[in-house]
Amino acid sequence: MRRMLAALVAACALAAPAAAQDVGQVLEAAAAAMGDVSTIRYSGHGWVANVGQSHTPADDWPRFEVTAYDRTISYGHRASYEIYNRRQGDYPALGGGTPLQGEQQHVFFTAGEYTWTLAGDDPVPQPANAEVRQLDIWMSPHGFLKAAAEADDASATALMLEGRPLTIVSFAALDRYRVNGTINEDNLVERVLTWVPNPYFGDMIYDHRYTGYQDFDGVMFPTVLHSHQGDPRVNPGHNWMEITVTGVHPNLDLDRELVIPDVVREATVPPVVVRSTQMAPGVWRVSGGSHHSIGVEFDDFIAVVEAPQSEARSLAVIAELRRRVPDKPIRYVVNTHHHVDHAGGLRTYVAQSAAVITHEASRDFYMDVFLHPGTRSLEPDILSSLMPWFAPNRIPALELVSDEYTLTDGERVMNVHAVPDLGHVGTMLVVHLPAERILINADLYSPRLPSAEPPPVNDSMRTLAATIERLELDVARHVGVHGLVGSHVDFLRIVNGQ
Repeated sequence: MRRMLAALVAACALAAPAAAQDVGQVLEAAAAAMGDVSTIRYSGHGWVANVGQSHTPADDWPRFEVTAYDRTISYGHRASYEIYNRRQGDYPALGGGTPLQGEQQHVFFTAGEYTWTLAGDDPVPQPANAEVRQLDIWMSPHGFLKAAAEADDASATALMLEGRPLTIVSFAALDRYRVNGTINEDNLVERVLTWVPNPYFGDMIYDHRYTGYQDFDGVMFPTVLHSHQGDPRVNPGHNWMEITVTGVHPNLDLDRELVIPDVVREATVPPVVVRSTQMAPGVWRVSGGSHHSIGVEFDDFIAVVEAPQSEARSLAVIAELRRRVPDKPIRYVVNTHHHVDHAGGLRTYVAQSAAVITHEASRDFYMDVFLHPGTRSLEPDILSSLMPWFAPNRIPALELVSDEYTLTDGERVMNVHAVPDLGHVGTMLVVHLPAERILINADLYSPRLPSAEPPPVNDSMRTLAATIERLELDVARHVGVHGLVGSHVDFLRIVNGQ
């Protein structure tokens, strides 16, 4: 009876009617409680995760220890300088980017519409990330109040949420992103949430949660910053960063603007350019940039190995293969594993009725989340545009691999093998063309030029070598989804330390 009563009370609290408030008064009260700042610098430690690189689709993003974190924001200059050191720490070495060797430093600059990182002392433009990095400034606790105060469409609504009185302030940032923030009964910003485009989730939740407020020189600032990138409603992968703040310095004198390097000011998002090279009759390597695909011609169709990165890249690969083989449809696409940079272009093939050959452990995530046709309002793609006419014949067809899968027309044979016991990912597939003696892999071995320094031997390379031996695969050439084409003789020499 008590449980029923408690549930009824909770339901009534959640269902309590919302009440519109004067947004100006709400923001003024919050600014008075939190303190007005022109700049803020804070430091601490915690952890950060690799978004889109989970070990399996049932896992959260893989974490790394952040030993030192420091960030400075200048609201007047719309600028941010962020630096942190990360290492593997005590987190399990499972997922993309693990195990991390030693300690790495990451540096991010944002100045207005420009964003860049550093490679050593050299600036590296990041034009594709500039808008979200600028958005992130206005999602900080004090930045949220400033942006809301400047917005023409800001609104405030009071309601009971999880049994507590909260006010939700909502406005459009950068003319594109709907930002919602909660302000508690102490007039402190607790949570700021929006949605950003992502190949996995479409409109992906981007969420900062602020707790443990303390007074720092008359300014209230949270001592725990916890952030999400993902969608906790549909997938375990969403925890991105948590920083325990140990020092805060408000209103530092930062009148000097960040100097934007010329290479950053002149950078634009480059167009997708691919080129194809015939490796054997009916086998083409479609390369360009950091990720590659392989087209294989069968009697009355084409199969593509790997659809990485984005729809733009997939469209370029499809166009190039149609130029090579104009009279045959692409009916299959092999997905080596579920990491976002290797699966980001799959939806383009699905929209054109290709079946996806993938590891069985990816099934639920692909069907329920990644290949679902909506919602992608920020960056619509071909598959989401079919949403009103989504019919059974457009439901994604998955060919699931638990151990081995063979695709053949009676003459050409393509064998797809699962690779178990990998720390990098639990959904890895490799593709073997036995007649051509070609092995295609992603992330396990990336061949380099013969004149280049060989890659350091790691567990992924050793597992690949063991898989080749266990399956008795006849291999002459390795084709990397990353890197180049190399001989099996060179691969064995590297793995065996010769």
